[in-house]
Amino acid sequence: MSYEKVEKAVKTIIGTKQTVKAIRAGIVTEVIIAQDAEERLIALVLEEAELRGTQVTHVDSMQKLGNACGIQVGTTVVAITG
Repeated sequence: MSYEKVEKAVKTIIGTKQTVKAIRAGIVTEVIIAQDAEERLIALVLEEAELRGTQVTHVDSMQKLGNACGIQVGTTVVAITG
């Protein structure tokens, strides 16, 4: 279901650095994180999301998450902003 959310989202941000910046800016409504991502890559995103009370949803695959974003490579994190 979360893959469909990403596909239908009006505005998304892809990647950990950009997601952390967006969470800090207060523009993220939900963060989608791939469960097969390395913990060290997503730790800061999880920390910032918890700190700011941002909803976090997990999906099973980086590759499927990337595909849902319309990119040819996998991604660890996607932020929905709109």
